[in-house]
Amino acid sequence: MSFTAAVLMCLVVHVSDGDSLFARCHESDSTASWPVKIRIAEIDAPELKQNFGREAKSHLETLCLRQTAEITPVTRDQYERLVAHVRCSGTNVAQDQLSHGYAWVYTWRSRKNAALQAMQTRAQEQRVGLWSEARPQAPWNYRKQHVPYSQE
Repeated sequence: MSFTAAVLMCLVVHVSDGDSLFARCHESDSTASWPVKIRIAEIDAPELKQNFGREAKSHLETLCLRQTAEITPVTRDQYERLVAHVRCSGTNVAQDQLSHGYAWVYTWRSRKNAALQAMQTRAQEQRVGLWSEARPQAPWNYRKQHVPYSQE
């Protein structure tokens, strides 16, 4: 299955963690739909076993579960997930997760996004979410320490 840069309208049917979800997507000219695992572009949320991992997942569920989401594909990752910009009820999910302290800006293989970085900095200064901890562990470092790591 191939994706174009066009926005997909999808129903979010499951939230895996704070930066991944499953949705049923369909083409605008068809009633047929297919399941898609989506990784939210430009952020990385704590793993479920990390501090604030469950809170990040719960917040994403509140934003998106059982709602129609606008999915703008960017690429596919090494796990064959669709990496995409996601909006639920008009809310930019990456920005919202960052603003509430439930994710890091994830710049590996992508350009730095000054607006997202500013949101993360504000969350750090306000000590919200994971930034309430003295030294929160980035999820990419957590995954390195807990090999083998598998995707849901």
